[in-house]
Amino acid sequence: MKHSVNISLQILPVSSSMHPYAVIDRAIEVIKNSGLKFKVCPMETVIEGDYDQIMQTIDKAIKTAYSFADQVFVNIKMQIAKNQDVSMDEKLKKYV
Repeated sequence: MKHSVNISLQILPVSSSMHPYAVIDRAIEVIKNSGLKFKVCPMETVIEGDYDQIMQTIDKAIKTAYSFADQVFVNIKMQIAKNQDVSMDEKLKKYV
């Protein structure tokens, strides 16, 4: 895939030893350290960039959350276009 994509990630951890927000913070830190453009929202985090790099980052974020949780539920949504970049800014510009 040649163009920039948007992928949203929602990790819902279940942990007997840590508050879910603390586990989610660890996963967001992985995304932050990836260098990818991202936006943390109340229910999910949206990531923009190269598909393969995002998927590697998502894999690492899930594994990080799982290392602190008994189990994790994960929801992923993607927007991918053949002939154009998919941009958070483009989708949201009329709301800013």
